[in-house]
Amino acid sequence: MLNLVLFGPPGAGKGTQSEKLIKKYGLVHLATGNLLRDEITAKTPLGIAAETVMAKGELVSDTIVIGMIANKLTENKTANGFIFDGFPRTVAQAQALDSLLGEHQTSITKMLALEVNEEELTTRLLLRGKDSGRADDQNEAIIRNRVQQYYKNTLPVADYYQAQNKCTKITGIGSIGDIFDKLCAEID
Repeated sequence: MLNLVLFGPPGAGKGTQSEKLIKKYGLVHLATGNLLRDEITAKTPLGIAAETVMAKGELVSDTIVIGMIANKLTENKTANGFIFDGFPRTVAQAQALDSLLGEHQTSITKMLALEVNEEELTTRLLLRGKDSGRADDQNEAIIRNRVQQYYKNTLPVADYYQAQNKCTKITGIGSIGDIFDKLCAEID
């Protein structure tokens, strides 16, 4: 089973590259941001709680996120593998994910870490906000807070997987095709 963590700050291109990797490798996409937005749209209790946290550019609790992932693993027992997009965001989540995957007799195959500088991220997210209508992509202060949260809380996850020899860093600036080719070269 091929289980990938597509990693990087908000705006690094994880969603774009995930779509291409899913098609090529037949993976199930587990994008916690999309799962949370679906819950928000459905006005579920989980969605209402998540919306308050996300509107501030902060991270949703591990318990909520791990529960969502566990449900998706159970729903997709016969999958070729999974691509985790935007998860894990903390070392505690990475440890919980490793434990959860172990219960399903599998593990993370590789983390692919897209690296993009803060100014490029801010520009990308503001542009995305014009098209997507997402409030968290339309306010520069919230965007910068999200990026700082990434550096503070999420970047250490790369070190966690590096210690397992599973992390590969890839420059996330360039054409979508070129970045995709680099990702595939690391997977293959």
